[in-house]
Amino acid sequence: MTTASTITSNEAQIRQLITDQQHAICTKNGDQIMSRYAAEVIMFDVIPPFQTKGKAAIRQAWEACLPYFPDSFEMATRDLTIIVNDNLAVAHWLFRFTGQENHPAMQTWMRVTAVCQKHQDNWQIVHEHLSVPFDPETSQAAFTLNP
Repeated sequence: MTTASTITSNEAQIRQLITDQQHAICTKNGDQIMSRYAAEVIMFDVIPPFQTKGKAAIRQAWEACLPYFPDSFEMATRDLTIIVNDNLAVAHWLFRFTGQENHPAMQTWMRVTAVCQKHQDNWQIVHEHLSVPFDPETSQAAFTLNP
């Protein structure tokens, strides 16, 4: 039975999962990043391939990506919205990396949607979708667009 206190507790757990995941990314801790993904996770990332399925493939994607980030950076988050019930949650937000102003990774606000499922009292990411808006007239990504 879903109660107001269950929803509040679950929402707090999802907020903490997102915060912990961002910290793991900023510290480039691959094991911590991967600990929040379900075994059958699927990711739609801003970079190819079209989709990445399973923890092993997502680990490879992170391992290929993390070396391109600066040694020290943080993540700015805004407009976080969480919809949650007993065992399923959807969260969406905007984020960008912050740190070295002239680093290419620090220039772009991105959109994230994460679907999380509770498994044995632990929330795990089962689907993650990152995207950047694009200009339909030029087919170019809108890397400098600010919310």
